[in-house]
Amino acid sequence: MTTHRIAVLGGDGIGPEVVAEGLKVLDRLEQLEGFTTERVDYDLGGRRYLATGEVLSDATLEQLRSFDAIYLGAVGTPDVPPGIIERGLLLKVRFAFDQYVNLRPVKLYPGVDSPVAGLTPERCDLVVVRENTESVYAGAGGVLYPGTPAEVATQESVNTRHGVERVLRYAFEAARGRRGHLTLVHKTNVLTHAGGLWMRAFEEVGDADFPDVQRDYVHVDAACLYLVTQPERFDVVVTENLFGDIITDLGAAVQGGMGLAASANLDPTRRAPSMFEPVHGSAPDIVGTGRADPLAAVMSLGQLLAFLGEQGAADRVERAVAALLAERRGAVPDGVGTTTSEVGDRLVQLVAEA
Repeated sequence: MTTHRIAVLGGDGIGPEVVAEGLKVLDRLEQLEGFTTERVDYDLGGRRYLATGEVLSDATLEQLRSFDAIYLGAVGTPDVPPGIIERGLLLKVRFAFDQYVNLRPVKLYPGVDSPVAGLTPERCDLVVVRENTESVYAGAGGVLYPGTPAEVATQESVNTRHGVERVLRYAFEAARGRRGHLTLVHKTNVLTHAGGLWMRAFEEVGDADFPDVQRDYVHVDAACLYLVTQPERFDVVVTENLFGDIITDLGAAVQGGMGLAASANLDPTRRAPSMFEPVHGSAPDIVGTGRADPLAAVMSLGQLLAFLGEQGAADRVERAVAALLAERRGAVPDGVGTTTSEVGDRLVQLVAEA
């Protein structure tokens, strides 16, 4: 029997609440699919930082390196200034473990109302592959004369051929496994240095190794327009770090909201663990109310299981989520419920039926 070691980071706010429901589903999936997990909880996030002054020590980082995957709820509290937890925990893990692919599905499920009038599930099923360790997130830049009228701030975008090419290859492979169409999103008409590198690598890699994959290019501003008006235009989208961060949140809105937005931070080489998390944030205003929707956390668990090779369990998650969303739209059967825990309980039932 296969055993997977998973580090569990509930984090802040509703993070522990939604992760608890994901783990409840995971317990049932282990029984159904015949694998086991060894889980270790880590208290990391804004709450711990306020208590100890430490975000993520190097010693804890090395402990995390020994796991097969990291399951994260949400981090951040209003009492911690912006950037401390993001850079000290999330980006530190991404960079240290070279999680160079951020994978965000954008899928409208039957029964979900999109804010885009008339949008149907057949028109909205795409994946965004975001480069995850370069661009302006690399941290190059600085501030001169802070707090004075002469203050200067620079934030540099770092793009390497190595970093660009490896995420392009991942995206080409993903497109080959889906509908065979890959769109590069950038701003080559203005960002000529970075955009030029991306475009050259895109064409060269495609010509040499993926002639069977159809290629397209769209400026990032136009991509935002098309995500709303013509999402069916896209199959797999590949883009740089900042643009990917922005368009994936727009995609989440199109598919019905951040409560349905799952994400994976992947090291495809598997030299280090990959990290899986819903992207809805810690929502401190609803902590303890039972109003936190665990669906995105459970969908992220599905990504985790697929990456670990438990495709049968991942498929059960996908079908269970789809079934629950369809139930919400129709007559609600007994046991579906509306609280965080009740939704988790119903998903446990549905993965068994899937």
